[in-house]
Amino acid sequence: MTSKTRFYNFPPVTAKQWKQQIQAGLKGKDYNELLVWDSPDQIKVKPFYSAEDLEDMTARELSAPAEWKIGQAIDAGDIGSANAKARNALEKGAESLYFITEKEADLKLLFEGIDLKTVPVHLEVSFFTSPLKEQLSSLPARAKGSVFLHWDVIGHLARTGNWYKSMEEDLSSTFEVIRNLPGMHTLSVDGTLYQNAGANRIQQLAYTLAHVCEYLQFAESNSMKVTIPEPVFRMAVDSNYFFEIAKLRAMRLLWATLAKEFGAPEMCHIIAEPTRRNKTLYEYNANMLRTTMECMAAVNGGADTVINMPYDALYHKENEFGERMGRNQLLILKNESYLGVVSNPADGAYYIESLTQQLAEKALALFMQLEASGGFLSALKKHSIQKKIREQAGADQERFDKGEQVLVGTNAYKNPDDRMKGELEIHPFPKKRAEKTLVEPILEKRLAESLEKKRLEHE
Repeated sequence: MTSKTRFYNFPPVTAKQWKQQIQAGLKGKDYNELLVWDSPDQIKVKPFYSAEDLEDMTARELSAPAEWKIGQAIDAGDIGSANAKARNALEKGAESLYFITEKEADLKLLFEGIDLKTVPVHLEVSFFTSPLKEQLSSLPARAKGSVFLHWDVIGHLARTGNWYKSMEEDLSSTFEVIRNLPGMHTLSVDGTLYQNAGANRIQQLAYTLAHVCEYLQFAESNSMKVTIPEPVFRMAVDSNYFFEIAKLRAMRLLWATLAKEFGAPEMCHIIAEPTRRNKTLYEYNANMLRTTMECMAAVNGGADTVINMPYDALYHKENEFGERMGRNQLLILKNESYLGVVSNPADGAYYIESLTQQLAEKALALFMQLEASGGFLSALKKHSIQKKIREQAGADQERFDKGEQVLVGTNAYKNPDDRMKGELEIHPFPKKRAEKTLVEPILEKRLAESLEKKRLEHE
């Protein structure tokens, strides 16, 4: 059947013609002043984008997972309780498990009843001992591909200011892990710290890339004959939806670029989780709106695993209701909003592609500056990274204090009848550390902390 309509025969309209039309509508007012704004990442955002914005971009294919997994974080301090919670979470919709332990664990008991061939399991540890190595080595071959070991010694240094033992011992132990556990995901980089401490997106990307580069350079400089596994990046996501989608996509591009230089796998696994930086004690239900937006950005940005943050995580101990609500948010996104159907949905979107390219280019430039000045560890020792993050966090805090960045219920639209002092099961503010440190630690800080402390004092 031949269509009689000429609807699809309109001539193409160029970006220049669109801009002329917009300027005519402004009636003499300045286009750039009114409609182009500067983001905190020093990126100028235009009122519209077209295919012309992609013309100067290097052609590249962005890898993305075929599907994303709903993750569940579980404290494995008590093995029996952790195993029971894990199996319950799987029954209630979780698809991946993230265990956190600070002491030796009987993995046979921890993993009991969990099919490691089909359920990805993450194990975050603050140690690596012979018993742990033996237990992981004894896992069936088919199961090892689904096990992720998170043992990030450089991340520990950045967070606490100290190595576990020493730089040489800690970095050597990392490659002992990689050498002795082939087939497992054993190279992990925690980039959440930089976001939660107040770094902007370009800093987050550059510091995370420089962070993993230190591992690769250590292996190369020490002639370590190891096969670099596909790395795992943990990333925190805030509520700036399109920028966060672009940030995760840019992380994949940056890693692929670096991987080529070291002969490492160009694919990577990204675990995304909501940031803590914009979460609040007062009007805490707003945290659910924030985490929903952040999880959507994580999914559309191409995260492999998304772990949600319970709305009450700042002030309540782990509890069934908060965890179920967080998990159900992801289930709704995946099964009712159909965000589990399309792979790489942002591919080809002019605005997001442009943001991705600009974030990647600016982050790569900052990374190269870091490398030219001695690298990530050198910058940590000079405290230059800490200073840069502190400056950026201070600028964000000033915007928040002035009301330019709004957190509902905290610095705007407050409910004076809100009372939280009696709800605090855990301390919601970071405690000062008294121990001596090798370098200044990078400290996480939420925007609302100062205001919340004042409100709690006057309740």
